[in-house]
Amino acid sequence: MTTPPPQGQNPFAQGENPYGQTAPQGVPQQPSPYFNQGGAPVPPPAPARSKFKLYKNIAIGVVVVGVAIGAFISSRDDANTAKAGDCMSISNENSATNVDLEVVDCGDSKARFKVAEKKDGTGGCDRTKYSEYTETGDGDNFTLCLEELTK
Repeated sequence: MTTPPPQGQNPFAQGENPYGQTAPQGVPQQPSPYFNQGGAPVPPPAPARSKFKLYKNIAIGVVVVGVAIGAFISSRDDANTAKAGDCMSISNENSATNVDLEVVDCGDSKARFKVAEKKDGTGGCDRTKYSEYTETGDGDNFTLCLEELTK
């Protein structure tokens, strides 16, 4: 029969380190920095984003939306939206190339002309009865035959 070993001792210990290395007396053995201690590797922290970039991007977005809304509002009354029966005002009467026609209410004091006809393309109007406004470019070519309003 065998006798059990005393408590606290390793029965398989041979008195020396199985790997052949011993730590110097008084110096604790350091764990390897390459040893994974069971957790996933920790990624480095993401660089902090600048608040300036965020505010700049928001400001650019607001300006773009504002310009788009302004262009829409200013183009609602342009000559290209006019139809027969609409009244028009002229903002730049002395210009031969940019008269700036706008659709207005016929009761408005600015109303100077009434659209008698709107023709697709650059077809002409009867010049004995009407003034003519032709717009070309941007794929939307049309001619307005305008009669002068009498007040």
